[in-house]
Amino acid sequence: MYRTLESWARGLAVLMAWAGGLALLLVVALTVVSILGRAGDSLGLGLKPLPGDTEYVEFGIGFAVFAFLPWCTYARAHASVDLLQPVLGRRLNRLIDLIADIGMLSLALLLTWRLWLGMLDKRGYHETTFILRAEIWWGYAAGMVGAVAFCLVAAFAVLRSARALTGATEQGGQAA
Repeated sequence: MYRTLESWARGLAVLMAWAGGLALLLVVALTVVSILGRAGDSLGLGLKPLPGDTEYVEFGIGFAVFAFLPWCTYARAHASVDLLQPVLGRRLNRLIDLIADIGMLSLALLLTWRLWLGMLDKRGYHETTFILRAEIWWGYAAGMVGAVAFCLVAAFAVLRSARALTGATEQGGQAA
């Protein structure tokens, strides 16, 4: 059961990281095209910048930030200070990992909750972007995909840390 959860959490984290990377590549391509359009316009080549390019960038970067959080959590890649780690024993370090993962899960749940409320607020007021007139809540909804994945992977990280602390193995026994 644990191996299945681990495989599922890793797969979700990798999928979200790839989606975030693709979003960043699209944002970069869009920005390059828009800059070339501005340069072409100023040189009289008949090119134009893409309308709403900054709005696309905002949506894409917002999605990418939330899309990378599951992988950072799964891989324990968040910033940490390991100043005392060599001095502390293995069990105490595992306890600190568990506490940190519980904190990360709490943060994930808080961010997701607040993002959800913000999305509902923007949707209720039908607020739109200035140039494209795109509904702003769409960007929040895209971020929610990553935020929910962040919560799920963070919950797995708590389970992983708790198992490491107790020394549990796949069969439910104790590790040597």
